[in-house]
Amino acid sequence: MLRTFLRRLFQGKPTMLSPGTTAPTFSLLDHTGNTVQSQDLSGQRYVLWFYPVADTPG
Repeated sequence: MLRTFLRRLFQGKPTMLSPGTTAPTFSLLDHTGNTVQSQDLSGQRYVLWFYPVADTPG
């Protein structure tokens, strides 16, 4: 599930980024439903955190 999400997000095979590596361009929804784009965060440090089990039953 996470792998599929990352493929859709980054349009290709997901790869682990090393610390300090520039993140690929992205657009996603935050916890309040607002769209966040990588260019909105330009020049800032940020963390992308995925919790794939959050939307699954059980």
